[in-house]
Amino acid sequence: MRRWVVFLLYGLSLTASVAQTTDTIIDPKIATVLLYPQVGSTVAGGSPAQALNIPLVKLDDQAQSPLQLEFDDLTANYRSFRSKIVHCNAGWVRSVLNDIEYTYEYNDVPITDYQVSIGTKIPYYHYKYMVPRLKLPGNYVLVVYNERNRNEILFTRRFRVYANLVSVEAAIRFSTDVSRQFNDQQVDLAIGYRAYQSQVTSPQDDFKVVIRQNYRDDRTVTDLHPTNVRSFDQVLEYRAIDLRNTFPGGNEYRFFDTRTVLSRGNYVERVDRKAEKTTAYVQTDRPRSGIAYTQFDDFNGLYVIDHRETGDGATGADYIETVFTLLVDELPNVDVYANGAFNFWALNSRNRLTYDPSIGGYQGRIWLKQGVYNYNYSVTGLAPPLTRSGIRLDGNETLIEGDFSQTENVYEVFVYNRLPAARADQLIGYYTINFGQRK
Repeated sequence: MRRWVVFLLYGLSLTASVAQTTDTIIDPKIATVLLYPQVGSTVAGGSPAQALNIPLVKLDDQAQSPLQLEFDDLTANYRSFRSKIVHCNAGWVRSVLNDIEYTYEYNDVPITDYQVSIGTKIPYYHYKYMVPRLKLPGNYVLVVYNERNRNEILFTRRFRVYANLVSVEAAIRFSTDVSRQFNDQQVDLAIGYRAYQSQVTSPQDDFKVVIRQNYRDDRTVTDLHPTNVRSFDQVLEYRAIDLRNTFPGGNEYRFFDTRTVLSRGNYVERVDRKAEKTTAYVQTDRPRSGIAYTQFDDFNGLYVIDHRETGDGATGADYIETVFTLLVDELPNVDVYANGAFNFWALNSRNRLTYDPSIGGYQGRIWLKQGVYNYNYSVTGLAPPLTRSGIRLDGNETLIEGDFSQTENVYEVFVYNRLPAARADQLIGYYTINFGQRK
């Protein structure tokens, strides 16, 4: 009995120390944190394209498509890590549920699967961990911490488990605001709850709907209310006349390829190979906001780790000092960033660029593992901050990249509900739609 009390207190102490529920790397020696479901067949060592699967899995498919966590420890020394799963409500605030209410196993698991990098100039340990099955659909945060000090959290990573208990339909079109029809995209949707009606007491109030663009939690619309309740059909329609369901179209993401450093990959100007490190210079960029939209394929901001020579990106890919250069006149009182999923879309010192008058533009260096990366440029410090249809955009990407309503973007719809007398939100509906997808 005493042992179980100690275990319970141990878990509560860790949960209490989780200060945030965002995608965040706290330890600077942790890099390339990937979390994705294993979908379909894989080749030996895993398929690089698997990482393009976002951290979301259907409740009934967890056994067939489990979530796989991968990350690197750049200390190049073995460290003992443990993981814990925290349940959150629709707004990513920790719920009051106890571990036993949403987990099948003890919620504090060691991460024991690791490999050492092979033939890389920057040595590292590569860790893998399979996320255990969960009982409830909803929002979760995977917390990884130092086994020797449970208060030393290394990183946190969001993921979702969903159940399709309601039906969702969505359509994307150019904005109905005449002034923004060439720049914005509008999401109209409908939710059918006929199969779920026994759990619904007030249809217009019971559902929380979230729309997300390009898998980015910094590009979401929340607090949506139905504009029409068709009680006989058990259908809720969301066609907001205040344009809250409108997103800036953005632009196709820029990309570069560093899967090999023996030659220049796509959009890499040159590669400097030295004994202690390799430096890759991404093709010099310029603003695109003042030029016509150009169509090309991208990963919608995501990236893939791979190593062309060995085919093993997990342990064969090296860390490259990647140099970004943006030629633009100096912007007073403004910070410029090279932004992408590789930094969880965060704007911080890691991806900030500095103005260099000798080149007439901004430049920055970021250590990135070999692969194919999507990115764009974002700025902060503009007054007033850019807002659009209820979205407060922490970084202004319009200034450098432009907004075009023709841009290919993927949208997701999440539907949450809290059952009568329940203590937490559940994710009961999920739908994805790709606007402008190339055939």
